[in-house]
Amino acid sequence: MARIAIGGFQHKTNTFAPSKADYAAFEAGGGWPGVQYGESIFSAVEGANIPAAGAIEALRAQGHSLVGTAWAAASPSAHVTADAFERITTELVSRLRQALPVDGVYLDLHGAMVVETYDDGEGEILRRVREAVGERVPVVASLDLHANVTRAMVEHADALVAYRTYPHVDMAETGARAARVLDQMLRAGKRPQGRFHQLDYLTGIPSQCSFIEPCKGIYEELNRLEATSGAVLSFTPGFPMADFADCGMSVFGYGSVDAVERLRGAVADAEKDFAMELHEAPDAVRRARDLGEPGAPVVLADTQDNPGAGGNGDTTGLLKALIHQDAQDAVLGMLIDPASAQRAHEAGQGSTVVFSMGGLSRIPGDAPLKGEFTVERLGDGRFTCTGPMFKGFRMTLGPMALLRSRAAPGVRVVLASRKCQAADQEMFRHLGVQPRQSRIVALKSSVHFRADFEPIAKEVLVVKSPGPALADPTEFKWTKLRKGVRLRPLGPVHS
Repeated sequence: MARIAIGGFQHKTNTFAPSKADYAAFEAGGGWPGVQYGESIFSAVEGANIPAAGAIEALRAQGHSLVGTAWAAASPSAHVTADAFERITTELVSRLRQALPVDGVYLDLHGAMVVETYDDGEGEILRRVREAVGERVPVVASLDLHANVTRAMVEHADALVAYRTYPHVDMAETGARAARVLDQMLRAGKRPQGRFHQLDYLTGIPSQCSFIEPCKGIYEELNRLEATSGAVLSFTPGFPMADFADCGMSVFGYGSVDAVERLRGAVADAEKDFAMELHEAPDAVRRARDLGEPGAPVVLADTQDNPGAGGNGDTTGLLKALIHQDAQDAVLGMLIDPASAQRAHEAGQGSTVVFSMGGLSRIPGDAPLKGEFTVERLGDGRFTCTGPMFKGFRMTLGPMALLRSRAAPGVRVVLASRKCQAADQEMFRHLGVQPRQSRIVALKSSVHFRADFEPIAKEVLVVKSPGPALADPTEFKWTKLRKGVRLRPLGPVHS
């Protein structure tokens, strides 16, 4: 039995987004548990599809003794503030030092955190943890599939293990896999041989879905290489919205240099296959009106305002297109507007009120939507998710409301008060909406929605509407990205 320290600090940073993540954002959690310290970590994540939960369960099953340090997560946004980073990281490292001696450390990290004071947030966290425990204590971290992996992260960790699915249905499973790697290191008493490569092109996140090619095939090849080599391999397509030198795709692994090289070659060869069709909002709505039917809705992904990629979930472009075309049996969710949700609660169910909703982030090309809406249903925003991605997550999204447009009575909108992407059908059922019975379901999400919504969808269309999470990386104004990177598959080179 070994004594293992447990901690975590998750944030995906879109440096082009309008809002930063302060300490309050980590207290809120954004659909994840709020910031936790010490033993409270274990009960907070228990039963949820969260990496730390999977690692804790696996390590306990292996007979190890666990010590909690700090764990925190917040909705993706712009930079983590220096204050939030220092408060959480300092507490994590301080509690780690107090727990010494420990035999190993497991960290639940994202891999794409940019701080006001550090471009490589995880590299700095791992550096401080390594400084605290010394070179001999193994440090293993699980990472998100969207991690922008850096050499500092690889240097300061003994092993990094990333998700293999997008939507991330394997978060807890990845934590358990990282725990097994740590357990094997403790038993063997040595650090595994590692290899790390950064790729030289970016791709938008909608094309990174592991349900479709080329990622589907790449992860199948990863599994084959692991089975034949005994290596532990990871491929992270990256988060192409973080303006720093190391943004982008990576391949890394432990136990077989040849397997890592073969995986790198597979990703390089797949570049042309990452191109993806995007639809303008009016065109997407027209197609959805023609094809959608109750029992088989067309799902529209409002990808550029995805709260999971730094958007605030408040732009109105797709909602306006639905209303303008008088769409029938259409529902959009979730529009994040706490003032409008509160106004609906004050007016009461059944009331018809003039709203000016959304447009809070002042994104170019976007503006609030003004009009009359009837308040059909109210909710407190407290429910437990049931879909594959967020299963077991206990949501606290604040006051919620279902509104119906008076100008286009076939269009309804789900309002929420706290930012979270629409990736679970319970977000609609909480207000009495069964997504399957709609003709059109419009979602503030890029890919995570596919786990719970694609099985009911007749077709999925990725929509390009105003928002800060641009689907084409060439449209960002890069200033820190390393030179020589192609800004999209087979696209222009950053110079």
